[in-house]
Amino acid sequence: MAFVTEATFREDAYRKIDEAKVVAVNDRGGIVLDRTIFYATSGGQPGDTGFFERADGSTIGVEATITGENKEEIIHLPAAGAAVPEIGETLRLAIDWPRRLKLMRMHTACHLLTVVCPYPITGAAVGEEESRVDFDMPDAGVSKEEVGAGLMELVNANHPVFTRWITDEELAANPGLVKSKNVRPPAGTGRIRLVCIGNGEAVDSQPCGGTHVAATGEVGAIHIGKIENKGRENRRFRIRFGSTPI
Repeated sequence: MAFVTEATFREDAYRKIDEAKVVAVNDRGGIVLDRTIFYATSGGQPGDTGFFERADGSTIGVEATITGENKEEIIHLPAAGAAVPEIGETLRLAIDWPRRLKLMRMHTACHLLTVVCPYPITGAAVGEEESRVDFDMPDAGVSKEEVGAGLMELVNANHPVFTRWITDEELAANPGLVKSKNVRPPAGTGRIRLVCIGNGEAVDSQPCGGTHVAATGEVGAIHIGKIENKGRENRRFRIRFGSTPI
């Protein structure tokens, strides 16, 4: 039986602490809550880590967060040897905020890269210090310095970043919103979450379930570490924090 977890991070990515009730513990010790601020691994973004605090002050470390039988069920994997909470128990949740913020900044940077390089996406992975986006493009035709300058122009403009929801029908009527070449957003729930950048979505708008900063300026200094040839028409761009090395 799959449970439905209220994913509060979808509406407020900046919530660091919350309370929730345990609704299930699976046979592998995975903890399912009625609601959570912990993002579950999906779309190239790693799941959150952190800890739960019990009423007696003891803690349960969370080493990973994943989805269960479907995307609506979120499972928190406790650290090895951690205690198992009781069904119905109320826990105080605390994510590893410095780690989450890095991932939010990086994920937003990946979206900005798809604006600077408007090609079909063939793969992506968000990391704490480096992320990558793969594009279906026959020849890069650009330098990492040029792309980095384009990214920093968008960062420095401090465009707002926000989310909104559309229906499956609206997405079907606007296929250009999907930038991935091979992966389609999950359909069937009746609505799709868009991450939008810029006033009136002037910079970008695409389906995404991940967590993002509230304005591009929060991304900070970033640059392209390298551009790699990964096939006849596949170029991998690696994004790194910090200014372009001299």
